[in-house]
Amino acid sequence: MDRRAFIGAMTGGLLAAPLAAEAQERRAIPRVGIVAAGSPSSARQQVDALRGGLLELGYIEGQSIMIEERWAEGKLERFGDLIADLQRSKVDVIVVASAPGARAAKKAATTTPVVFVAVTDPIGSGVVSSLARPGGNLTGTSLVVGEELAGKWVDLVFRPGSHVNASGGGPS
Repeated sequence: MDRRAFIGAMTGGLLAAPLAAEAQERRAIPRVGIVAAGSPSSARQQVDALRGGLLELGYIEGQSIMIEERWAEGKLERFGDLIADLQRSKVDVIVVASAPGARAAKKAATTTPVVFVAVTDPIGSGVVSSLARPGGNLTGTSLVVGEELAGKWVDLVFRPGSHVNASGGGPS
């Protein structure tokens, strides 16, 4: 599975449980708001991967889920207004795919659940205070690579008999 499909499936999985529960309670079609830093042409594959992940979970856009997109077009100062716009349209969850977007959502979306993806270091960037207990209404996936993980990679690559090193080189 390629990285985009993986991110789409992971995000879909993160969204599945709360949306299913809310759909049963309210019987309304869940509404997902997506805020991206770029333009529709620059991030289309990621948004389509999210749609694909949701479809794999049984969500059909326009029937069992609604998706609203907002694009910052490279202007990070727009995040706050875009998130506020999604809140006014009463989305059930907001998905952001950048640290600046997640920080803006943390400030603007105090009650709407926010799922962040592609945030390299959510603690260091001020998105959450802890990975184990993010607090507030934000959750997501972290791409953080700490010293302990980097050391483990070196160990795996150079350990004699490692399946990674079996070909005589690094990972394939």
